[in-house]
Parts: sequence; C-alpha cells; structure tokens
Amino acid sequence: MINAANGFIKQGYGVASGKSNDIRFPEGTVSMQIPFFTRSGLDLSAFFPGTLNVSFPEHSYELGEAQYFFPLVKWSNDLPPENFSFFSCTLQVPPLHKSYDALIYWPHPSTKPGFHQDPNVLEILAPQINELKYGDEIIVFADVQSVRFISGFA
Repeated sequence: MINAANGFIKQGYGVASGKSNDIRFPEGTVSMQIPFFTRSGLDLSAFFPGTLNVSFPEHSYELGEAQYFFPLVKWSNDLPPENFSFFSCTLQVPPLHKSYDALIYWPHPSTKPGFHQDPNVLEILAPQINELKYGDEIIVFADVQSVRFISGFA
C-alpha cells in the first residue's frame, strides 16, 4: 500500500553536497560515502551526490523496513562509523509535472555525530533536478511498510 505526503524543499546545511565549504568534506559527505555503498551493493550513480531536504509541515513520519541497511560505515577519518538506511520512494514535483524514483537517505541519529535534521525533514537522494528551488512543493510517495506518513505530528 502506497502512502504520500506533501512537503517543501528546504535549505539544508550544505554538507551532503559540499556547498558548506567544510574542509573535512570538500566534495560533500555523500560523494565520500558513495564508494562504501557501491562496494556493498547500492548503486547511487543515477542520483545527484547531495540531498534534497524535504520539510513536511503537516505530517510526521515513521520509518519501517529499509531497502538497504549499512552498519558502522567508516567513511571519514574525522568521524566515527555511522549506520545508514535507505528507503525507496517516488517524488512528484507538481511545478514541473514530473516524477522521479528516489531514496530516502537516513544516517541513523544514534551514530550521526552532527548536522541533525529537524524531526519533520527527510533527506532524499534523487536525480539532479535543476529546476527545483527552495520552497517548491514536492510530494513523496512510499510503500507504507517502508515509510508511513501521519497527518499532524506524532
């Protein structure tokens, strides 16, 4: 069963894409992590090496069964190992009248050393979508066993 939630593109820290100018991650954290995920069977070559931060002002969410789970990935010499989960989803971008296959990118908060997200924000890996801008509406569809969207906040 598929469920969906409307959200908006929100500006993030810029660390995932390398826009933050953090000298520890000159090309971004996602670019540094991709080789580890690739070796473990997750091909992210179709996705932009950064995240879309999607804020859900009218929904909360519960994460369920991940499509991929990678425990204790030591991707940086500057940080401890982290756990990562990925959840399949589809993005619908109403202003563009287009849909995209995507992945919810979830570094587990229990092992993530910093850059924590607001509880109503999901980070999403998607193909590069040049036309998107902050504030644009986006609809995220996911299998209810992977991600369950809840009206209001839990």
